[in-house]
Amino acid sequence: MSNIALSAQDRVSAKAALRRRKLVAFLFVAPLLAFLVFAFVAPIASMLFRSIHEPTVAELIPDTLQKMESWDGQEMPPPEVMNQFALDLKRLANDRTSGQLAGEINRALPGASSVIKSTARGVRRADDAELASTGAQTLFDANDRWQDVEIWRSIQDAGAPYRIDQYLTALDLQKNPVDGSIEARDGPKIYVDLYTKTLRIALIITLLTIALGYPLSYYLAGLPDRTANMLIVFVLLPFWTSLLVRTTSWIALLQTNGVINSFLMWVGIIGQPMEMLYTEFATIIAMTHILLPFMILPLYSVMRGIDPSYFRAAMSMGAKPIPAFLRIYLPMSLPGLSAGALLVFIISVGYYITPALVGGTEGQMISNLIAFHMQQSNNWGLAAALGSILLAVILLLYWTYDRFVGTKSLSFG
Repeated sequence: MSNIALSAQDRVSAKAALRRRKLVAFLFVAPLLAFLVFAFVAPIASMLFRSIHEPTVAELIPDTLQKMESWDGQEMPPPEVMNQFALDLKRLANDRTSGQLAGEINRALPGASSVIKSTARGVRRADDAELASTGAQTLFDANDRWQDVEIWRSIQDAGAPYRIDQYLTALDLQKNPVDGSIEARDGPKIYVDLYTKTLRIALIITLLTIALGYPLSYYLAGLPDRTANMLIVFVLLPFWTSLLVRTTSWIALLQTNGVINSFLMWVGIIGQPMEMLYTEFATIIAMTHILLPFMILPLYSVMRGIDPSYFRAAMSMGAKPIPAFLRIYLPMSLPGLSAGALLVFIISVGYYITPALVGGTEGQMISNLIAFHMQQSNNWGLAAALGSILLAVILLLYWTYDRFVGTKSLSFG
């Protein structure tokens, strides 16, 4: 019996010790988990929430929206709705917040901002009792557009605190004002074209870094350790220089009277300066230079671990250099190539500073438009929707890569 009791006591002690070890391990990783939640999970969750949550109009005119709940949106709203809106508009005009309402409604219906602002100035000194009974007529007298049912639909739509309108805008779609169906927006597909352009530029940059980085990594991997370590310093040297400095140096090289144009004219290759700065070409060249180390380092790390005797053995057995390289060396270097390609492509898609400085209008990417809506147009909802779609596209491409190529073999040495 004592042996059985001792055995049970040992099991309890072992479980307690295991729990203590797990607790200690968790305490060690807790700071890292907290950092990931604070710096990664929370911002993404906030962006996703901001892209669908727009409570501004609901907070500005709650009484009008409450009276609008029973309105079907087909004909003009009842007079009591318009009377209440006139009262709310007077309150906002006196509080100097009518401009916020005008800006929100204008995003749903371009041109509505001037209508709301001019009407707000007209009803500011009106009597509340008069507006409560004849506010609709006051609105009609202030501007004829208040007799258009479309502006009232826009107010009703903008009043919903949760909606997908920003995602529709980010995909160049819109709601049909009559039946509410989703349809393509008239005119050029601004955002879809910019997404396509961003992915195309990122792919070109990735291919260029592979074309430049693979031969250089192969050469470095075949050198003695002392020489290779000395030369790898030059690969790391750009990381010791400010990104802004590296980008602005390309402005000096690519501008009309810059170094490249001056040299080409001096040797007689061109007769007049070429327009290279503020183009897509400038964006690709500058970003390729900046991101090239992200391709070289994983490639070099993997290639240093490849035994050169495999390649020599294939050659000694009669294989020609190119087939031997394609069948022996290239497959063994694919982990580094895959890791470098993923790094360069994902970083390229979200790059902002370099396209903004050297790309101009022609070379801008989707990240520049996201920054514009956050810093200048103050349309944070649309910026969040654009960022959320970009995140979804990256995750989809990564899933596709993992599905058909696989990332289990990725290695950094």
